[in-house]
Amino acid sequence: MRIHFIAIGGSAMHNLALALHNKGYQVTGSDDAIFEPSKTRLEKKGLLPETMGWYPEKITNDIDAVILGMHAKADNPELVKATALGLKIYSYPEFLYEQSKDKTRVVIGGSHGKTTITSMILHVMAYHNIAVDYMVGAQLEGFDTMVHLTSENDFIVLEGDEYLSSPIDRRPKFHLYQPNIALISGIAWDHINVFPTYENYVEQFEIFIKKITNGGILVYNEDDTEVKRIAEASTNPIRRIPYETPHYTVQDGITLLETPEGAMPIEVFGAHNLNNLAGAKWICQNMGVDEADFYQAIASFKGASKRLEKIAESKNKVAYKDFAHSPSKVVATTKAVKEQYPDRRIIACLELHTYSSLNAEFLKEYQGTLEYADTAVVFYSPDAVKIKQLEEVTAEQIAEAFQKQDLIVYTNPEAFKEYLTHLKYDTEKSALLLMSSGNYGGLNFDDVKELIQ
Repeated sequence: MRIHFIAIGGSAMHNLALALHNKGYQVTGSDDAIFEPSKTRLEKKGLLPETMGWYPEKITNDIDAVILGMHAKADNPELVKATALGLKIYSYPEFLYEQSKDKTRVVIGGSHGKTTITSMILHVMAYHNIAVDYMVGAQLEGFDTMVHLTSENDFIVLEGDEYLSSPIDRRPKFHLYQPNIALISGIAWDHINVFPTYENYVEQFEIFIKKITNGGILVYNEDDTEVKRIAEASTNPIRRIPYETPHYTVQDGITLLETPEGAMPIEVFGAHNLNNLAGAKWICQNMGVDEADFYQAIASFKGASKRLEKIAESKNKVAYKDFAHSPSKVVATTKAVKEQYPDRRIIACLELHTYSSLNAEFLKEYQGTLEYADTAVVFYSPDAVKIKQLEEVTAEQIAEAFQKQDLIVYTNPEAFKEYLTHLKYDTEKSALLLMSSGNYGGLNFDDVKELIQ
């Protein structure tokens, strides 16, 4: 098959392009800008476009399918040409479904924890040499790509994102997968530019449950009251399996998980990650891995990239970076670090970077989210607010929203870097937590590593 990608450089898109190339497909693509690591990874496989831009002449009748990325616009010249020629145009999730119609589809959904749970499942499968297809939202240690597709594997594990499928398909991605086995980890209002009300957002998860195939399985987090409500209210003929945060203790900075065989040390920490682990266990059991084998494998799981990822450590100092940006993720991550290091000063730095987090109306959702931090810092770029065409957000509004005494607010990247440089790391035990889906206006995380060493 010949497949053409419109906006091939995206994180998800370029991984799908690599997966199809590895499967033996003829892959071409276009984009108006491609950044690292996508650029080098595409170049190594001979898939990097020779020039940046959109070229309708690339779109010809011998193309079997066009895959349209979210980065492209609805009036994209290549898309217009593909439509005129009557070519089959897929969104990213549509094409993944086409590739997995004859497999058992395992879809991990939820406002938070999706990537971690998917990563845990894949780690367990790899540990026990069980080959599965997959799509996950972060690069995993020991995995070449974030997407893997074959003709022979029985299972495919898909991270089920609730965001839109493509510029011309406004359905949430996870509505298109039609899972045989599904999981919902939690519901916390997000993507307010697409789902303007909380009720509208929750409805997407209700639809997701309805998309589970008859006789399928829903694994759900009963610690989340909204998830529990919609799971138990659903009427389609499926099996429901609730899970909750398991018992655990923290001793000398090591988290011990209670198992039927006794307390077991694990690499990940925090109540939210232990909750994720419980969900992953039920999924793995329904994929044929028994409980004892799950525990054996999960003991060595170190976490997904940028999910409480330890970037530096010395005798009295440690630094983590985390993708956390939504309110529920911020409070869970900060609490986890405080629980893991109760005798250290917790310095939590949050960048408001997404459309939702920079929205003046949404800011109130952050109230109390930094309560577990001893020192709380919020960074945001006024330029990012302008780029997203949002109303101006002031430092006073942020302070009012977070309701955190002595909250420090930075809007200048250089001033924030200067703050990090002059923290008194050497005079006390500390844990630095950098939470963002961005990079604080250009922060080099290697510089942070040097501060901690």
